[in-house]
Amino acid sequence: MKWNSVALHTCSAAVLLFVGVQAYQTPRVTDDPLPVARQGYLFAGGIYSTVNGQQVMTGHLYAEYRIPLKQTHPWPIVMIPGACCSGTDFTGTPDGREGWAQFFVRQGYAVYVVDPVGRGRAAYQTAVYGATAGPGIEGVQRFFVATERYKLWPQAHLHTQWPGSGAPGDPFFDQFYASVLPSIADATVTQTLNRDAILALVEKIGPAIMLTHSQSAAFGWLVADVRPDMVKGLIGVEPNGPPFVDISVVGQPNWFRDSATRSRPWGLTAIPLRYAPAVGAASDLEIVREETAAGPDLSRCWLQKSAPRLLPNLGKVPILVLTAEASYHAAYDHCTVRYLDQAGVHPTFVKLADVGIRGNGHMLMLEKNNFEIAGVISTWLETTLR
Repeated sequence: MKWNSVALHTCSAAVLLFVGVQAYQTPRVTDDPLPVARQGYLFAGGIYSTVNGQQVMTGHLYAEYRIPLKQTHPWPIVMIPGACCSGTDFTGTPDGREGWAQFFVRQGYAVYVVDPVGRGRAAYQTAVYGATAGPGIEGVQRFFVATERYKLWPQAHLHTQWPGSGAPGDPFFDQFYASVLPSIADATVTQTLNRDAILALVEKIGPAIMLTHSQSAAFGWLVADVRPDMVKGLIGVEPNGPPFVDISVVGQPNWFRDSATRSRPWGLTAIPLRYAPAVGAASDLEIVREETAAGPDLSRCWLQKSAPRLLPNLGKVPILVLTAEASYHAAYDHCTVRYLDQAGVHPTFVKLADVGIRGNGHMLMLEKNNFEIAGVISTWLETTLR
């Protein structure tokens, strides 16, 4: 299946927009005090559940906020980490530098950093949430911090931006691995709970920009689908995907292998999205796998067949999809973009290598050039949300 003209236009516009990104937004590392007027925390969502005869709170998230001295942007940024991670992904780096939260506070944004439901300071209730899942220490090295050693996908050897050796015993690896948390294993449960908790958060704080990473992109799609009026911009940093079917990276010679089941039967999510014409069941979405990949070292995409159904609410929200050069997402994030475009949603798609930012893996907000990447996001926000 070929790119249609709208998809080509959308991606071309993204490249043109960001060619001069470093001139537009030059990231600055500074020792100046963080210009915060107010900071604190809140919990959002949640109900009381009875566990072993005792009432406990479940279904809530934790969010800490920083309000700048000079808030020059009307909408706050809500930062939501991916699977097995907490808000610490955004509040610092393993080698002690400032994180994206501080970057955007210095840019004049209020920032809310989330610990998702059942993670970090939003306590896990096993009796309610069920089994946990996590990548394990080998998985962290293979997919996050040392992909260049394992070479499981064609782009993996390009990884250069992780600080330190990416091995146990290295102080920066140890700092990161200490932050890895168990997550709710069931995608239906975690997406339902986090959708509802984030909706409760925006009801408290008002309309916001959602900055999601990996797994939490599903939460962002769902929130924007329910309340597009409350999502002023949606940033999918290496969003979970690709549509419908997980792809395993297995190394040479075949590189990619489809899973046997649909992990995201609703295209982008495990739970329903609102399509037009309406979809009664996920099986109503007829899909086909493209015969050839869109380019070298890319996986083939699953897309809707002719006369695709649209995602009208997502089409109301400005969306940025951001992909690193060396991540496993480099092989398939284009499928998410193509699926969105086919469904009437026209995101800006920025591949960091195309704008001169090279060597990043999946945990790009923690890597050596994290402020340079934040500058790309800042430029998109300044250009798009006027």
